Amino acid sequence: MSRDSNYDHHISIFSPQGRLYQMEYAFKAASSASGLTGIALRGKDTAVVVTQRKVPDRLIVPTSVSHVHNVTAKIGVLATGMTADCHSAVQRMRYEAADFEFKYGYSIPPAVLAKRMADIAQVNTQSASMRPLAVVLMIVGIDDVKGPQVLKVDPAGHYLPFKGTASGSKEQEATNFLEKRVDNIPEYSFDETVRTAIVCLGSVLGSDFRGSEIEVAAVTGKDGKFRSLTEEEIEDHLNAIADDADS
Repeated sequence: MSRDSNYDHHISIFSPQGRLYQMEYAFKAASSASGLTGIALRGKDTAVVVTQRKVPDRLIVPTSVSHVHNVTAKIGVLATGMTADCHSAVQRMRYEAADFEFKYGYSIPPAVLAKRMADIAQVNTQSASMRPLAVVLMIVGIDDVKGPQVLKVDPAGHYLPFKGTASGSKEQEATNFLEKRVDNIPEYSFDETVRTAIVCLGSVLGSDFRGSEIEVAAVTGKDGKFRSLTEEEIEDHLNAIADDADS
């Protein structure tokens, strides 16, 4: 039996090497439980999220299965991980956003919401009676001062802003893809941002998509609203990508 095997019984116990095994298990669950890969990208005036749409049962209404959620009019989130934990986290985000607006009279900035969710996640790592949520939140929104924002919150309560990021089973491959384009990403237009995110997802999964097989959502401009693209809009982008590849 491994020397460290007794140090994963509670989340609050450090191993002699300074590791929290329960947190490592939470990260593993968040990246692999859903089997999905998500991409978030920030262009010049646009923030976009893209992920797969996997319907686990043929009897389920396909449009009811989504990992992209509205939080406020200008903020949305792509949650990857265990489905029930994702829904719980999104519900808490909506509560925190509504509570902030009620108290202060204006919409919560994306970075403030990310910090609040990170603080809540971090508290869950301090007590043996609590379980961290196995979910990675990629928050996109419009800040009235800074413009489009992409922020990522992990199960341990760590959060940072990104130009582009990924989560899920193919996170590292997607990150490598985006790193090669990091100098150009901040100047991308809406169409370029959406198509780069779709190409990134297709590249790491090694497959082509139909409009019904992926979810794409975006927020554009300082007065823009977070919304999911329709299948027809996604198909238009897929056709444009195919035309670019042929030319």
